[in-house]
Amino acid sequence: MNIRKYQAFVKTAEYASFTKAAKELRCTQSGVSRMISDLENELGVTLLDRSRAGVSLTSEGVELLPYMQRICSEDRNMLSHIQDLHGLEGGLIRVGTFSSIATHWLPNMIRHFEQAYPKIDFELQLGDYGEIENWVTQGKVDFGFLPLTGKMELETRVVERDRFLVVMPEQHPLAGLDRIPPKELENYPFMLLEKGGKTEISAILDRFGLRPKIRFTTWDDYAIMAMVEHGLGVSILPELILRRVPYRIVARELEQPAYRELGIAMRSYETLPLAVKKFLEYLPCRWQDAE
Repeated sequence: MNIRKYQAFVKTAEYASFTKAAKELRCTQSGVSRMISDLENELGVTLLDRSRAGVSLTSEGVELLPYMQRICSEDRNMLSHIQDLHGLEGGLIRVGTFSSIATHWLPNMIRHFEQAYPKIDFELQLGDYGEIENWVTQGKVDFGFLPLTGKMELETRVVERDRFLVVMPEQHPLAGLDRIPPKELENYPFMLLEKGGKTEISAILDRFGLRPKIRFTTWDDYAIMAMVEHGLGVSILPELILRRVPYRIVARELEQPAYRELGIAMRSYETLPLAVKKFLEYLPCRWQDAE
């Protein structure tokens, strides 16, 4: 994965900006910054000066930049040659996914990928977490998007940390707070999201020792939001699903933040078809081996 770190450094040097480099690499600003920090630690040198005014090359960065530019250029040439060797003139990429990934990540990934590989087709299978994990294990999909846990017997890569947020109606008494004390959730009816035997929200409630008045349980994110909008209670939902929602609700961070790790799961990265490996390069953030 060093090539990805070299690309992050080269683009940041070219634009003198983490933000512009992140946009070019289809990654987050924090992801670019983290990759460059990892690279600096590996090389034992400081490549960039960071200040409120922006970023600039150190003397070591100036010396090493041409080498990394050549490496990135040769990598592009090699991948282009490999593409010629293998053709990539057709094929099918089979993806297991759930609704929020299918809504917020995959359209942009597929759009950019198709610009380079217009003859590759996709088969998207939507399911709950348990179904997706089974599809990967059984080889029904090439890989699946999942919240990652230490219990999986699959090869996994972390893509992004996703916050959990408290959701409530716009005029709710808690809506005026910037952060919600967990104990407050016991004072209102609660809508519980559970998917395929994975109890992420229940685990958060247990972590805080909460026993809310659970009024409604479902695996459907949008059903939860509709119930909340109509004043039937409050809930906790992942931040990813809350992007561009049509419901009149507000979302607030917990006083003690909670996260989940989103990523991909596969039987073996090494045995993935070339088209799938190329597609994974279009993931929205840096991905890495899960611990």
